[in-house]
Amino acid sequence: MSFKDLGLQPALLSKCESLGYFEPTPIQQKAIPIILEGSDIMACAETGTGKTAAFLLPIIQGLTENLGKGTRVLILAPTRELANQTEAFCRQFAPKKIRCVSIIGGAGYRKQADALRSGAHIIVATPGRLMDFMQQGAIDFSNLETLVLDEADRMLDMGFLPAIKRIVATIPTKRQTLFFSATMSAEIEKIARSIMNEPKIIGVSEQGKPARTIEQTAYPVASASKTGLLLDLLEREKFERVLVFTRTKRGADRLSHILEKRSHKATRIHGDRSQSQRETALRSFKNGQTRVLVATDVAARGIDVDLVSHVINYDVPEVPEDYVHRIGRTGRAGNKGRAITLLTAADEHTMRAIEQLTGQAVERVLLPDFGGTLSAAINPAKKIVPGKKKTFRSFGRRRSR
Repeated sequence: MSFKDLGLQPALLSKCESLGYFEPTPIQQKAIPIILEGSDIMACAETGTGKTAAFLLPIIQGLTENLGKGTRVLILAPTRELANQTEAFCRQFAPKKIRCVSIIGGAGYRKQADALRSGAHIIVATPGRLMDFMQQGAIDFSNLETLVLDEADRMLDMGFLPAIKRIVATIPTKRQTLFFSATMSAEIEKIARSIMNEPKIIGVSEQGKPARTIEQTAYPVASASKTGLLLDLLEREKFERVLVFTRTKRGADRLSHILEKRSHKATRIHGDRSQSQRETALRSFKNGQTRVLVATDVAARGIDVDLVSHVINYDVPEVPEDYVHRIGRTGRAGNKGRAITLLTAADEHTMRAIEQLTGQAVERVLLPDFGGTLSAAINPAKKIVPGKKKTFRSFGRRRSR
């Protein structure tokens, strides 16, 4: 199937080809025709499968055919990075007459206010900053026709629900609403349906499953030996571009400084860094100036960097769904990737929940030099040969999703 088969107009097809988009991904094949016909959708697909293009291409086509006046499209994203990435995609594909503005926290308020006054057909925003402008009466949504919630589950379960409800209450009820995410729980689906009109549900993979192109490995390790193991892995394995996740902002700062002292080109992204610092860090990682990007879960969604060879979970995420989004930064667009988790005995319970969510066993590699141990309660009857790979199957039944 080609993009032409999906009903896209010649000018947009030409733009796709010029930017290297020749064949639509499965989620694009299913979503684009439905969006073009005007239906609401809830779409679930693995990370790295082209969800942004799946909703932006038909939106741009609709605006090209009937531009109209005022703000026509609102796209909400949970993180600044995802919002900026979506705006950049829009600027690549949309003709110049379609104006797209990014409204995010941490960036220049006056510049964004000026952009809004100049007029924007598409607004890509994080909820907090958008609410600031709305409270000042700086945005008119009376002509809004399309609402998009990107990474919808995250938008609704990370504390944004009150803001989402207030935003939805101020926009026209007669609109098209699009939900896109890699995971969608039953609870989130219920909330989504309450603000949608008979949505069509589409998906190209079982919810909660990482891409098949990602090889997953866990290294049991003593807590005190995690940094030593990370340094050893970075020095003896071939890492081209590595994304390392920590649980806390302080942990990201500490780890980044340690890596820099050991002559690893590293930088960091987390919520306490300014927007300019985050953009500089991401840019240096993308262009290869730094090999290692240390990040909190602010980077688990929205960072689209080509050819991330490895994702390393220095800390196991507290929420199993975040594991799927973290490792989804590698193995994108059909490329192979590797996900490594440094697993302490205290993390085993969370790792079981991750395996139940994904329906996949994660291969353990025991390295005694770094205090690798497994609790007898986990697998009391089996011994592990040092340095050999041992696969553990999922524990218990997979929970209902």
